[in-house]
Amino acid sequence: MRRTTAIAAAFVAALGLSVVAAGATRELSGRITADGSSTVGPYAQAAAEMFMNKHRKVQITVGISGTGGGFERFCRGEIDLSNASRPIKSSEHATCLSNNVRWVAFTVANDGISIVVNKSNTWVHCLTTAQLKKMWEPSSKVSSWKDLDASFPDVKLKLFGPGTDSGTFDFFTEVINGKAKSSRSDYQASENDNVLVQGVEGDRGALGYFGLSYYEANKAKLKLVKVDNGKGCVGPSVKTVQNGTYKPLARPLFIYAKRAAFGPADVRSFIGFVFNNERVIAKRAAFVPLTDKQLKKARGQFRQALRTT
Repeated sequence: MRRTTAIAAAFVAALGLSVVAAGATRELSGRITADGSSTVGPYAQAAAEMFMNKHRKVQITVGISGTGGGFERFCRGEIDLSNASRPIKSSEHATCLSNNVRWVAFTVANDGISIVVNKSNTWVHCLTTAQLKKMWEPSSKVSSWKDLDASFPDVKLKLFGPGTDSGTFDFFTEVINGKAKSSRSDYQASENDNVLVQGVEGDRGALGYFGLSYYEANKAKLKLVKVDNGKGCVGPSVKTVQNGTYKPLARPLFIYAKRAAFGPADVRSFIGFVFNNERVIAKRAAFVPLTDKQLKKARGQFRQALRTT
């Protein structure tokens, strides 16, 4: 009976109320700290703003230090939530264990990495995955667009991409170059995707890559390039990411939560709020929402976390 009551109380807390006694509640308060992926950042920030608008006494801070930087802080026990554009690595998990940080991972949205060029680029509309590899692999000799394709003009190629702490960098290099972190190093790198947007916008020969939400927020400044993995040219969108046709650059996005953080009502309430409002948050932040199957699984994981914490 006590166990049932505790679980019920947890579910009430997840809806935004903290149980004090039978029939009594108090307003949520507290501070939630999150850090990590620049890709997931806008989603987490949108969720935080919506939650804080409803619960005025809760303060949520969302930092952007890259997926790797977020996991470093998370596994040292410094933050409650780690926003990630890739799964946690075994080495990072080992660090968490050594610091007695137990966690649960939730899939919160989907993403399609966007390949973008300068608006004045009139010669490229679609690139094959082989061309992307030729451009980005460690041994690449491509220094102009003409090196990539003889029909392209002899315009100097200037590349922009995430830094090495980024989960987007890990994912892109693995699916395009065949090995995570395997990439040419002579490109303009930044953990801040807005810096990448500005770089591509400012150079006629530029090409860059980052999460779909940053393209959606800056589509007036950039040109989107479709990707051909051998089955035709496809661009990232809600439809192509969810139905799996935007390959190989579609991926899930995650929020990792410390199990210990499920003790305070504010953290578990925030995670519950995310799943109760997932599609609204995704739309507000220009993200691809979870499929029905993904959302059902995520809610099941959340209920399980409440039972086992």
